[in-house]
Amino acid sequence: MNGIIDEGSYTRREKATAWGVHLLTASGAIWGVLTLVAVMEGRWTMVFLLMMLTIFIDSIDGTLARRAQVKSVLPNFDGALLDNMVDYFTFVLVPAFILYNTYLLPAGWELLGVSTIVLSSAYQFSQGDAKTDDHYFKGFPSYWNLAVFYLFFLGWPVWVNFGFITFLGIMVFVPIKYIYPSRTKYFQKLTLVLT
Repeated sequence: MNGIIDEGSYTRREKATAWGVHLLTASGAIWGVLTLVAVMEGRWTMVFLLMMLTIFIDSIDGTLARRAQVKSVLPNFDGALLDNMVDYFTFVLVPAFILYNTYLLPAGWELLGVSTIVLSSAYQFSQGDAKTDDHYFKGFPSYWNLAVFYLFFLGWPVWVNFGFITFLGIMVFVPIKYIYPSRTKYFQKLTLVLT
């Protein structure tokens, strides 16, 4: 036993379950693409319903992965990398696209606002310690989908929106802890309900 995992020791059902969890995670990308289509068609109720679906999938896939022991069952497939790619798309690029294609930012400043989102999030997603050992996020966790949801419905002036985006972009680099809704143990049930 030199650290090599015998994949043959798992049943077909265990393997199918593990692949099913990965498929659930990957499906977030499909919902993200459909969200972009809904933005282009101006179907805003559908936009936010699809964004809620991607949040729901992201909130349960990690728990399901741990329960199905996907790291052990499928050791040669990096589910964490898959999750990060899908999350960057659905939590960063899709909301940036929404901001760029609405009137939520000042005219002529859309690209700067969107650049703040995608560049600060690229930094955040690349940090090895972006998630702490006690299950918090270090720095603003790039929940741009939630930020855009609030900006859309609160109807703030465009310069306030721009300031809000800029503030959150800066907070990515400030190493304070943010609750990780599905993993932070302290008030976990309350944070899941509120999320």
